[in-house]
Amino acid sequence: MSRLQFKDKWILVTGASSGLGEEIARQLANRHGANLILLARRKDKLAQLKAELETQASVKVKVITADLSKLEDVDHALDEILKSGDLYGAILNAGITYFGRHEELGWDDFQTMLQTNVNAVARMTNRLTFEFEKTGKEGGILIVSSMAAIFPVPYQAAYSGTKAFILSFATALSHELKNRNFSITVYTPGGIVTEMTAGEKFNDLKSWLMPVDQAAKEGIDAFVKRKLVHIPGFMNRVGGFFIKFLPKGFVMKQMSGVYRKSLDKAEKK
Repeated sequence: MSRLQFKDKWILVTGASSGLGEEIARQLANRHGANLILLARRKDKLAQLKAELETQASVKVKVITADLSKLEDVDHALDEILKSGDLYGAILNAGITYFGRHEELGWDDFQTMLQTNVNAVARMTNRLTFEFEKTGKEGGILIVSSMAAIFPVPYQAAYSGTKAFILSFATALSHELKNRNFSITVYTPGGIVTEMTAGEKFNDLKSWLMPVDQAAKEGIDAFVKRKLVHIPGFMNRVGGFFIKFLPKGFVMKQMSGVYRKSLDKAEKK
């Protein structure tokens, strides 16, 4: 299967108003010459990014505002995205995290996380995959999961669960594809320096966080090469390999201690 080529092609990026999604959009425009469909909730942020990329990279940019925790917004956005028939690729990046004691995560917030991280991703993956399967067109989907899908993180139990669903769902689905010109890639970064990790709870963990520009570049490269699953960062990959040989209970206990320490420090301030 040939590599994806983004020059002058239309690529959807969800969660594009900040963090990893925003940086991915910048790199797709500036390094790859892609035309972009930017989707997020914050219209003002999207408008600023649209103006920046159209001026600096001379690419075409469309903006769609949607709250992906609402299924009607997801469906409306998909109708808008697919009506032209010229979509080449999609990067499903939008997601919600939670770092804290699970008992303090309200049920409504839990539901919003499930709807954004699971329902919306599954709905968009289904519609986009069916479209590419039907038309036989070339393209692909990159779904942003997390290292937490591979090694569940205490004090991020709900988040880990949602990302594990994405990993299992997408990797299994990829083996059902009939269109040999279409691919699904799952990207599993660890912590990244973004708005999501800016709070005091992450203070003791920040030395582990990957710069957002590096995370974006590795994700795009994996997408281009049509990798099935990609863990960014050499040390993450090495650690991921060796940690498989350790008892899972031992690994979870060590992670729990590190995360609890960072959380306790933040709560004492």
